[in-house]
Amino acid sequence: MVANARLYLAEHHRFSISVITRYEILRGLTVKGAVKQATMFEDLCVGSEVVPISDDVVLRAAEIYADLYKRGELIGDADILIAASAMVRECGLATNNEGHFRRIAGLQITNWSK
Repeated sequence: MVANARLYLAEHHRFSISVITRYEILRGLTVKGAVKQATMFEDLCVGSEVVPISDDVVLRAAEIYADLYKRGELIGDADILIAASAMVRECGLATNNEGHFRRIAGLQITNWSK
């Protein structure tokens, strides 16, 4: 995973992190009382682009939700918003949660832990 992150940074110079992903990570670290890790993550966010939820993201998320609903393959709203953020920006998504994200048509995913 670290090697893939380094390769990505060498090419793109910073990470792009969905504001939803930022929330999910900080939520988990805060519950655990992991102050050191939260500080390290905040430092990473300062050097990265935190992608907000725009109206375009909301519109794409609604389309994704409708498609998943009709197919009976719903996933959580947070994952839908994260995917929509990547799709609106026309970029891929690095995730370990392939099971959920593979359900979304047209989303490019990669798993850095493999």
